[in-house]
Amino acid sequence: MPRDADLQNETSVILSDLLSLTRSAVPPAEALLDKAKTHLRAALSEDGRVSASLIEQNQTAAHGLAWLATYVESLRQMQGWAERLDADGKFGEIEQLILQITFGEYLWQLYGGIPMSQGEILRLQDIGLSQDDQRALMDDAVMTLAQGGNTQAARTRLVDLMQERAAEATVGNCGLDEELDMIREQFRRYAVDRVIPDAHEWHLKDELIPMEIIEELSEMGVFGLTIPEEHGGLGMSKASMCVVSEELSRGYIGVGSLATRSEIAAELILAGGTDEQKAKWLPGLSSGEILPTAVFTEPNTGSDLGSLRTKATKDGDDWVINGNKTWITHAARTHVMTVLARTIPDTDDYKGLSMFLAEKTPGTDEAPWQDAGISGGEIEVLGYRGMKEYTVNFDDFKVKGENLLGGEEGQGFKQLMQTFESARIQTAARAIGVAQSALDAGMQYAQDRKQFGKSLINFPRVSGKLAMMAVEIMIARQLTYFSAREKDNDRRCDLEAGMAKLLGARVAWAAADNALQIHGGNGFALEYGISRILCDARILNIFEGAAEIQAQVIARRLLA
Repeated sequence: MPRDADLQNETSVILSDLLSLTRSAVPPAEALLDKAKTHLRAALSEDGRVSASLIEQNQTAAHGLAWLATYVESLRQMQGWAERLDADGKFGEIEQLILQITFGEYLWQLYGGIPMSQGEILRLQDIGLSQDDQRALMDDAVMTLAQGGNTQAARTRLVDLMQERAAEATVGNCGLDEELDMIREQFRRYAVDRVIPDAHEWHLKDELIPMEIIEELSEMGVFGLTIPEEHGGLGMSKASMCVVSEELSRGYIGVGSLATRSEIAAELILAGGTDEQKAKWLPGLSSGEILPTAVFTEPNTGSDLGSLRTKATKDGDDWVINGNKTWITHAARTHVMTVLARTIPDTDDYKGLSMFLAEKTPGTDEAPWQDAGISGGEIEVLGYRGMKEYTVNFDDFKVKGENLLGGEEGQGFKQLMQTFESARIQTAARAIGVAQSALDAGMQYAQDRKQFGKSLINFPRVSGKLAMMAVEIMIARQLTYFSAREKDNDRRCDLEAGMAKLLGARVAWAAADNALQIHGGNGFALEYGISRILCDARILNIFEGAAEIQAQVIARRLLA
């Protein structure tokens, strides 16, 4: 019997009733999560309320709960994806293999240990669950999938099919509607034609992305994608933002991130701006004529934004800003800065913060600062280049009174919080794009590179790495699309967006690391694109909320 038929037979026991099995495996996982939440609420409460200090003292348990919940939500969303495809007659062999490997691997990890990072494995006893508590997983469907879902035969068969369908944009049907599929194809073609040929050179030379690319993206509507039509944008969905961000980041994360600051600035103005501010700024942001940068982080605060020390003081009707900021992306060429500063004296928490739309003159790579009262320097970085990172110093920098966001002091932190859902959804989409780029590079190299008389892809551990990349990319993708749908339907989704970002960042790093491993020594050479992809992937676990902060936020929401 041919080799492919052998593999098909080895996986057919599960495939014959797969959807029923996976459907039956979700409730035991949900029951386990409920037990974990109940236990931790009791263990981390004082006087009937969950205690922030106890959460901090028991970070492994609390953050473990966040990861456990993320895995359970991943299984739910993968089940929903599969059932929608099945109803449309599109649940083919690739999709079935992805689903069975997902459930086989993630169910085993729930029981045996979830990797929160390379050196931190979360086990259920770390959350305080006993062996009796864990018996929720001793279910027939769970055990069948855990023991027979993620097999070498299934992984090898998946990679065989991936090779047969190499021309397809993604591994497996993503479950998007026709319009979003068309958008994906449009931006995939753009990235292949205009981004990928030059991305590695931009990275190696640490150059700013050419203005020509920014102008082309402006013409394609990237900067106004989700801004309402009445303000000059395209009024499209957050799901469309995910697809565009993913495909551009697949080409180069720098290009995929160009619109991030526009998204943040537009969200700030839409949610908290006055009618006059919306009229002044949103059309220009939509067209790309106005490029913004986000100026929040300070040298000694990091994620502790409530401790910001940069001050803005009244000067007649206007304001004067003094202080130091850091990790400011794309600061040189931009026209406006969304600056978070302390305006209310004698405060030392978030209640004293206000947001400003601080106008500036665009600079160049050679002369980034053109205005009085502003200076700074470039921060040299491993990856995530193309826009450059800067320190920014304000020394009596003047801001017009009309540019206090919303015209009201003390609302800055609240205004910023309103942008986090969209920002984290978009970051999760960028992570998927970087992971897909790593899979592209790893797959191509594994096919081309010959060792011991055959291509690397024919070695099971190599094909196994590629299969798991494809599977986890689809998991992260479905979690991200779910959070985007929630946002599009005006439902609170900070929890879902946080989970998508948390998992997506880990998936991107794992994919990049494994793809470099497939390259062997060549992967360590700067001439190979995978060296750039690895550097780019690493930032995803840090910005828009480091993984530890993200897990903390998720845990507090779950226990609230």
